[in-house]
Amino acid sequence: MNIVLTVILTVQMLSALAMIGLILVQHGKGADMGAAFGSGSSGSLFGASGSANFLSRTTAVLASVFFVCTLALAYFGNLRPASSGSVLEGAAVVAPVVADAAPAPTVAASGAAQIPAK
Repeated sequence: MNIVLTVILTVQMLSALAMIGLILVQHGKGADMGAAFGSGSSGSLFGASGSANFLSRTTAVLASVFFVCTLALAYFGNLRPASSGSVLEGAAVVAPVVADAAPAPTVAASGAAQIPAK
């Protein structure tokens, strides 16, 4: 179970870092970091608007992966074993021992309680 949680957490972290990088590279309304890397040029590998579509679709896929990993981690984090009902379920119940305890009164055949003498 720990291996699964580690893999999910690793995928979530990598998708978050990749998403941060892709969002910073995307070309916005003004001249920002995307323009510095040449994402706005028409002679790029993906064409005039191909890089914007590629970057936005890749960002959407990474956001979906991040969301699914977050839901999986939340599910596994709240998963409880079926036999565990209480924290004190396995604790032993010990009755206190009293040294000066008087014996309980006995009931005679007549129905009257008789208290034994000390």
